[in-house]
Amino acid sequence: MAGTPQGKSPRASGAAGSGAPRSTAGEQSASAGGSPDRRPWLEAAKSILAAVVVFLFVRTFLVEAYRIPSGSMEPTLLVGDWLFVNNLAYGPHIPLTNSHLPGYAVPARRDVVVFVSPPQIDAPDDPTPILVKRLWGTPGDTLFMRDGVLHINGDSLPQGPEFAGNTKPTDGTNLLNNPLFDWQRRYSLSASRFGTAPLDPSLDNWGPIVVPPDHYFMMGDNRYDSKDSRYWGFVPRENLRGRPLFVYYSYDPEAGLPYFRIFTNIRWSRLGHWIH
Repeated sequence: MAGTPQGKSPRASGAAGSGAPRSTAGEQSASAGGSPDRRPWLEAAKSILAAVVVFLFVRTFLVEAYRIPSGSMEPTLLVGDWLFVNNLAYGPHIPLTNSHLPGYAVPARRDVVVFVSPPQIDAPDDPTPILVKRLWGTPGDTLFMRDGVLHINGDSLPQGPEFAGNTKPTDGTNLLNNPLFDWQRRYSLSASRFGTAPLDPSLDNWGPIVVPPDHYFMMGDNRYDSKDSRYWGFVPRENLRGRPLFVYYSYDPEAGLPYFRIFTNIRWSRLGHWIH
């Protein structure tokens, strides 16, 4: 009667059969081949790609970092401050478009805002930089300034004592006969209950003007050292990018040794300073 000799296993009998060594050898041979060796690189590439996607998502839709390069917002923001900015507040900007996703806040007067500047005709190398200023004019507001005091809808809003160090330049720089103020003539009211607009708008005497729909009027807190809406006009709603949260790092760029200031001249008291 034919059968399998005792003590021997059939080739098809599985792991215990004579085919097992061949299978094991085959697995060992595959391990020595190319595809498993590529697997760690593939996993690393996936991890890096996932990290990049998360970073871009957070940077675009949630929080972004900015550095303050000028003194136009002193003393609220100082040169050398690094900020985290809430991109979600007014609605995240959709890249490569002029559209926003819905936000949870409406831009309001006195907000400190990060936005894309309207075109600046005197800065051809960078005509639309990212700026941070304070929002003063909302759609429908009537604004004017007399002797450096801002008026909104008839209410005067002089700056408080904390801004006493931001003084008017004694040489009259940028106060008169600046062609960058000419845009105001298209919006100035020739007659209103607030008086007549000056024929020659200047840095601290202009308006009244009315803010158009879906636009805003921005000014720096350091009003005599700020290039803002007085120079280049109203900011469209789609240009708004976010609202600064707090200072996460700050150093004095004028003190100490060059190249080491970022480490040796940290403004410790500014770290964690909330912006309002």
